[in-house]
Amino acid sequence: MLRIGLTGGIGAGKSAAASALAGFGAVVIDADRLAREVVEPGTPGLAAIVEAFGADVLTAEGRLDRPKLGAIVFADAEALKTLNGITHPLIGALTAERAEAAPPDGVVVHDIPLIVEGNSGAGFHLVVVVMAPEEVRLRRLTELRGMPLEDARARIGVQATDEQRVAAGDVLLDNAGSPEDLRTAVGELWTERLVPYASNLARHTPAPLPASPVATDPLVSGRAAFAPLLAGAGTPDASAAGEFGRAAARLRARLHRPDLPVDSGPGQPGVLDLRATLPDAEAVRSATAALAGSGWIVQPYPDGAVAHSADPGAPGRLFFDVGA
Repeated sequence: MLRIGLTGGIGAGKSAAASALAGFGAVVIDADRLAREVVEPGTPGLAAIVEAFGADVLTAEGRLDRPKLGAIVFADAEALKTLNGITHPLIGALTAERAEAAPPDGVVVHDIPLIVEGNSGAGFHLVVVVMAPEEVRLRRLTELRGMPLEDARARIGVQATDEQRVAAGDVLLDNAGSPEDLRTAVGELWTERLVPYASNLARHTPAPLPASPVATDPLVSGRAAFAPLLAGAGTPDASAAGEFGRAAARLRARLHRPDLPVDSGPGQPGVLDLRATLPDAEAVRSATAALAGSGWIVQPYPDGAVAHSADPGAPGRLFFDVGA
């Protein structure tokens, strides 16, 4: 199945995009909702929290008093570590359970607010970032949510910047317009990229390589709004913001080799080529086996590649070299 990480700053419209994706058929897993589910009354999670922090963290109705618990854990690093040790495994297990229920050719969308801040994008086939200019987000927060302006500015200020989101996002959805505009952009993304990508993964079919050059920066609905932030996207440098850097990070995460040398490949126009260097032939065999389900389709290819990308939005080739 295709795993999408969906994120966006407060007021950008991430929840609206998640709803639109669900309407098209995606399985949406909301991290915040799961975090609430695992501490509902009667759950092992709530029982473990009471055991660790005492019954004072409960309301009169026996539910978790979030403000009271928050006051405890955010003032004490060890207390926060204890809380995370209780909730994170439960959330992870519930996430896996929901994802496993999706069909093999399904699209699973993980709605997670802090993908960029947590630098966790490499764990997904694609990261979709919902974006809107700050003035639009401030208006939504103050007019629609009733948030004081200074509070809205402060909430935005502690989150990732637009530049950081562009660097992390394979797809940028401009949500400065109407709900209908966003739904149209999501529909195009669904039809043109997500469904074909999921189908290719399920059928173990690579995306065809282009006959002519194609753009390699992220898909943007309303590209002009974020044009200044897109400079450098697609730069073939593992440390750069861009398609190559994100693909290299995913490969390193998949192979559990954070220091894996990854360079650009032969350089066919419009093709994302990665050339990774491994220490010996056994390492190559292990790495090749680990690519199953990663978005790289392993087959014997006459061009010498170990694998081709299944992503129709980023056709590419992966080569392994043996070196020191």
